[in-house]
Amino acid sequence: MLTRHLRGKSVKIGVGANRAATAACFLKRHGYLDPRDYLVEGNWHEQGSRINSRKIGVVVLDDGMQHWSLQRDIEIVMVNGLTPWGNHQILPRGPLREPLKALSRADVVVVHHANLVSEHNLRDIKLMVQEVKKSLPIFFTRMSPLHFFEVGNMNTRIPLDIICNGVVLCVSAIGSANAFVQGMEKMGTLYVDRLDFSDHHSLRDTDIEMIRMKLKELEDKFGSMPVVVITEKDYDRDPEILRHLSPYKVMALCSELQIIPCRCNGDDDFKKLLKEMVEVKFLGANQN
Repeated sequence: MLTRHLRGKSVKIGVGANRAATAACFLKRHGYLDPRDYLVEGNWHEQGSRINSRKIGVVVLDDGMQHWSLQRDIEIVMVNGLTPWGNHQILPRGPLREPLKALSRADVVVVHHANLVSEHNLRDIKLMVQEVKKSLPIFFTRMSPLHFFEVGNMNTRIPLDIICNGVVLCVSAIGSANAFVQGMEKMGTLYVDRLDFSDHHSLRDTDIEMIRMKLKELEDKFGSMPVVVITEKDYDRDPEILRHLSPYKVMALCSELQIIPCRCNGDDDFKKLLKEMVEVKFLGANQN
C-alpha cells in the first residue's frame, strides 16, 4: 500500500521482521546524509535540493517509541481519538505499550480520527496529554476518503458517490474498524453493515462463505445487491481471494491522512514545527 501511494517520490520502503537489520541494510546499500553537513540556518531547503537524493536523509519508523535503545531525533506519538487510552492498562492487560507518563518523551502528539470524536472527548484527550507534558504540541487528523477502486483492477477510480443511497457491507481486519465503518456511514449510504475480523487476519474460504451469507441476508432485506467495501490494507493482504465474492461488487476505499485546521495547528504549522525542531536539533549540535 505504501509503495502504491509513494510511487514516483524519493522514498525507499524497508520491510522486515528485524527492523534494525532492515534499516542497517538500507543505509549500507544506499548511503546516508548527515544533515549537519548541509543544514545552514535559513537556507536548508536550498542546500537540500542540491544533495544526492539517492541517499537516505530521513528515516521514519512506525511503532518506534517503545524501542528505547533506538536513538531518534523527533518523537511523534499518534493517539486513536476513538479509543485513546483503552482501559489505561499496559499489554497484555490493555492496549498500551507504555504507561501514559511515557508521553513526556514525545515531541508532538497527533490525535487521529478527530473528526469522529466529540468536542468534549477531544478536550479530555488534550487535558490528559497536557497533564503529562504541558508544552506538548497537539495536532488533530482525519482519514479523508478519495475514491474507490474495484478489486482486480487497481487502476480504476470510482467516485465516492457510487454508494449514495446504497447498501454497504464493510469487511475489515484492521485495528480501528469503528473508524472505517463510521466513515462509511457519513457518505450518504442507505445502510451500512459490518463484518470485523481480528487485526492482520488473512481471509480464508470459510470467511468468504460467511461474507456471502451476510450479503444474501442484506440482499433479501433491502431488495437490491449490496456492495462490499474493504480497506486498502485488507486488499493488499490478499487481493485474489476477494474475487470469489462475485457477482457481488467489491471495492477498496482509498483515503489520505489530513491535518484538521484547529486554531494555529494546521498542515503548514505542522511542517513549520518539524522544520524548527530539526534546526534546533542539528544547528544546536553544530554550535556546541
